Amino acid sequence: MKEIIKIDDLKFHVFDGMSIMVGGFMAVGTPEFLIDELVQLGVKNLTIICNDAGFVDRGVGKLIVNGQVHKLIASHIGLNPEAGRLMSEGLMECELIPQGTLIERIRCGGSGLGGFLTPTGIGTIVEEGKKIIQSEGKDYILELPLRADLALIEGTTVDQFGNVLYTKTTRNFNPVMATATDKVIVGARKMIESIDPDCVMTPHIFVDYMIMGGQ
Repeated sequence: MKEIIKIDDLKFHVFDGMSIMVGGFMAVGTPEFLIDELVQLGVKNLTIICNDAGFVDRGVGKLIVNGQVHKLIASHIGLNPEAGRLMSEGLMECELIPQGTLIERIRCGGSGLGGFLTPTGIGTIVEEGKKIIQSEGKDYILELPLRADLALIEGTTVDQFGNVLYTKTTRNFNPVMATATDKVIVGARKMIESIDPDCVMTPHIFVDYMIMGGQ
């Protein structure tokens, strides 16, 4: 059985300057109550790795608006004008990565791979500073694996062993991020005794702690 901790215990697992992967797609599948706790704790100089910048009042956007994010690694920021302002004014570093490349870099980080080759970005600013490798007469960018100190993911249903099930689009980046960090904390919407093994989407071996919503 995995350890179930309370929301107040999150302070023992976060620190200034850490890198955090946060599941979600436009805040869908983002553990909002864990983000709210990070805002309350005031941890700063964070590197946040997420699909996007959320909204001003939803998802990782709340951390950005609160000035807690030093660097954002994401595929787009268009839904959060504050993220665009901070980036333009040089107040927040922003690394924009094509969405497919972002998820594949995370997958490589979780699989112990040294990177992958992709034609996406060839001839654009995406290739700047990166190694270009030619294969069968075609150029590819070598994209390196991406890992973080911590992953905060949302599970629709979580069992006492730490197995996780997601519903519909809440699945998005969550399962892959759970494989590519040193520690994984699941914000659970619902907890049950056991999930049917055929329905498990993130196995318990990737999960360190669970926090029930509102606990």
